[in-house]
Amino acid sequence: MTASKKIDELYDLIEGIETAMFTTRRPTGQLVSRPMATQDRIEGADLWFVTNADTHKIDELALDPHVNCSYYNNRTHEWVSVAGLAHVSKNRNKVRQLYSESWKAWFDDEGGERDGGPNDPRIAIIMVEAEMATYMKVSKSRPIILFDFLKSKVTGSRPTLGEVKEITGAELMD
Repeated sequence: MTASKKIDELYDLIEGIETAMFTTRRPTGQLVSRPMATQDRIEGADLWFVTNADTHKIDELALDPHVNCSYYNNRTHEWVSVAGLAHVSKNRNKVRQLYSESWKAWFDDEGGERDGGPNDPRIAIIMVEAEMATYMKVSKSRPIILFDFLKSKVTGSRPTLGEVKEITGAELMD
């Protein structure tokens, strides 16, 4: 499979799963994950997220920009894991360009510019530059998947749901 086909397949999977578990490293070295909504694909970022600039994750990213974004679709059993480097931007022009009214749900109206609007100084963008991705695309229908699960219980074997694929950093650069 060509690199561009794998990348398209990867983005198709991510678009079908709106929430990522976004993992950073705390100053103590411990990993911490939190759910974040992946935003629509844009030029210049492999994945990107909107966040409050006053959260701990911004401090964690300043110490160590390595992140992992993982996705799981419970209905299809497909999953994605993307490892990369996070870049935080508070560029107001970029925020205004990408702004969506839906972001207001995450930013309480505190008055003045802190109203959850495009000029709210709390809004920051995290752009993730992917270094490697691993994913599983399921090509079987739901009834066949259920049959495979039942068969595995009876036989003691592992169900084969799909093929695990990896996209390397070199392929991501193409």
